[in-house]
Amino acid sequence: MLDAEEVRTFVQGTVHFFETATGHAATVGSPYLCIDKSAVVQDYAGVIGISGNREGKVYFTAPRGMLSVMLMCMNETDTGEQNVRDLVGEVANTISGNARRDFGRNFVISTPTVCDRTNASTAAATTGRSFVIPINWRSYAANVVVCLQ
Repeated sequence: MLDAEEVRTFVQGTVHFFETATGHAATVGSPYLCIDKSAVVQDYAGVIGISGNREGKVYFTAPRGMLSVMLMCMNETDTGEQNVRDLVGEVANTISGNARRDFGRNFVISTPTVCDRTNASTAAATTGRSFVIPINWRSYAANVVVCLQ
């Protein structure tokens, strides 16, 4: 069962990234359970694996259009594939860093990996139910997906 404080750490890390990196705040939508265990993966996802006191995955997933606009807000003129993938990885890395700070060393977190629609199964949780938290920024919608046991 997910702890509200754990979920809050992942969401706050994501929202903080948007405001700090782009200068535009993101808002959090109504969370929901993904009962069918299918991956909620948009065009790209930055995935972190978690072990130790808890087991599972957390990932940030977003459409390419959103990521391109974020790069432009960061004064990046190259919105090519590699920069988009790097940005998704950076968001996941920020989430990971916040989790390490808040949960301590008994919460072991992997280095983020980036996947896209061609390897979305990498992001999908293999066990348990996924908790999906919508992140709205400008006219775009991304998700933070938390699946911990």
